[in-house]
Amino acid sequence: MSNSRREQKRTSLYGKIQHLRSVTHSTSVNKTSIIVDASKYIEELKDKVERLEESSSHGHEYSLPIEVSVETLKRGFLINVYSDRNCPGLLVSVLEAFDELGLDVLDAKVSCSDNFHLEVVGGENEEQKFGVDAQGVKQAVLEAIKKWSESNNDEQE
Repeated sequence: MSNSRREQKRTSLYGKIQHLRSVTHSTSVNKTSIIVDASKYIEELKDKVERLEESSSHGHEYSLPIEVSVETLKRGFLINVYSDRNCPGLLVSVLEAFDELGLDVLDAKVSCSDNFHLEVVGGENEEQKFGVDAQGVKQAVLEAIKKWSESNNDEQE
């Protein structure tokens, strides 16, 4: 192999190492340290992906594991929303979803201290123009939770 060919390979490798250094935000100077930093960076990214996948498998893409159940009653619905963590502002979001559906809150119990637990009996009000079923109520509550979660994540970043 000629010297110019070897020099081209060395220059190319040097360029790739420097690119790797910049992409991984490495402050190291020698090749071995840059590669070690890159390896750590890749591990951090893998962990981040796993956490994101984990959070999206819980509660339909929400960062908090929140359980929602809806039962049909004779005249309305029994809605339960539970999270093992306190969720400031979630109550307002869920109640706004009820309002958008045309549901009146007939009875409610809420706990927001160490965890979040909402139990609501909601009934259709007279102004409601369309019928709603348990699945529709659950979907609306899940959407409210999603919007609440996204707005809280935006504020924390």
